[in-house]
Amino acid sequence: MNVIEKIQNQIKNNIILIYMKGTPQSPSCGFSAQAVQALSACGQKFAYIDVLENEDIRNALPKYANWPTFPQLWIDGELIGGCSIILEMLENGTLKKLISKKMKDI
Repeated sequence: MNVIEKIQNQIKNNIILIYMKGTPQSPSCGFSAQAVQALSACGQKFAYIDVLENEDIRNALPKYANWPTFPQLWIDGELIGGCSIILEMLENGTLKKLISKKMKDI
């Protein structure tokens, strides 16, 4: 399986997936930490991939997603965006609504 297939499988097999630097328990950058806090505030479990431990994904995902930075939040196969978008959606209530809807759909 090549790296693009690996990324596609990860996105397909996880309703809520964040590609981040570090882990939710130990983020390695401030943007990843803020994104994890926002996701955690929504009250649903989520999967994560530490791009610092997966160099092939760290190099390939920005091209695949057409999104240059990390973190990257994917919900139900769709790229939502990075830290600023995640925080904006948390603030205006759309992040929790989107996550709740997707979790009810499964």
